[in-house]
Amino acid sequence: MAKKAATRKSGASKTPPAKKTLASKTAAGRRPARSNAPALTKEEELYAYREMLLIRRFEEKAGQMYGMGLIGGFCHLYIGQEAVVTGIHMASKEGDASITGYRDHGHMLVAGIDPNGVMAELTGRASGLSKGKGGSMHMFSKEKNFYGGNGIVGAQVSLGTGLAFAYKYRGEDNVSLTYFGDGASNQGQVYESFNMAKLWDLPVVYIIENNKYAMGTSLERASAMTDLSQRGASFDIPGEKVDGMDVRYVHEAAARAIAHARSGKGPYILEMLTYRYRGHSMSDPAKYRSKDEVQTMRSEHDPIEQVKQRILSEKHASEDDLKQIEKEVRAIVTQAADFATNAPEPDISELWTDITIQAGS
Repeated sequence: MAKKAATRKSGASKTPPAKKTLASKTAAGRRPARSNAPALTKEEELYAYREMLLIRRFEEKAGQMYGMGLIGGFCHLYIGQEAVVTGIHMASKEGDASITGYRDHGHMLVAGIDPNGVMAELTGRASGLSKGKGGSMHMFSKEKNFYGGNGIVGAQVSLGTGLAFAYKYRGEDNVSLTYFGDGASNQGQVYESFNMAKLWDLPVVYIIENNKYAMGTSLERASAMTDLSQRGASFDIPGEKVDGMDVRYVHEAAARAIAHARSGKGPYILEMLTYRYRGHSMSDPAKYRSKDEVQTMRSEHDPIEQVKQRILSEKHASEDDLKQIEKEVRAIVTQAADFATNAPEPDISELWTDITIQAGS
């Protein structure tokens, strides 16, 4: 199902096109021949291209601003993983909740949240999504049902499960999309959440963004069982591996998982096999992997380049059309950076706000 239009103050937003029947169902996580791959419509391909490009260019700009000292603290970029959140968003509907860890900028952008507010939060400005007090790791938008940006590893899993409980308790037809990484998948609270979610058949899809290295340790060195899609097997939670570098496979698997959860059948696990091109954070030199490995992923599996080549080969758009999209996206990002650089910092009085909840509020 498609999202309704989401307006960005700093540029026109595209609405995810209506879903059509996929041409075929394939085993997620495998890369079959082109003719057997899940199909996206022209509108879906163009939407995915624009959204992923916006995330990529926004994150590149954030990296530049961090290097200039305009962004402080930690900053975790989503470059390389864009297909995951884009494909899942395309398969969701308005009202579904999203919650993730601290690599959260892309999740906010694809939800239609104003890039100005996201960048202003990164630079600690009063007009940021958390009034400049959360920074990169703690963003939030109740309006868009985005519940963070959570800095504690694995904490979002129990919170996302709670969101699903609220939906079921209130009888609402919504799903909690709960993202976490391969590193967080070893947290004890994750399995307590799995047990509760299945015990009560809560409408939650657990999305494991497996970028292979957690902070800096490979999955093989940190996990005795590396098939993360089966981490819910002892709780009778179905799961599957998905090619998280190809938005088509993400979209197909997400549609299936979300339908499962929304229909009352309980939780579902999607292990997205993806890859981050940058270090864990901006302070990470990423010496635990080779330059050749990163270059191979960039040249052979880049999610944006895959969509671009399909658009051109299917004649959905011309090179000039795509250049125009690039120009529009860069303008949005430039405006967001300018806004964030010139916006005022929070007043000193903000040190005492949002600390406790007043009775009756």
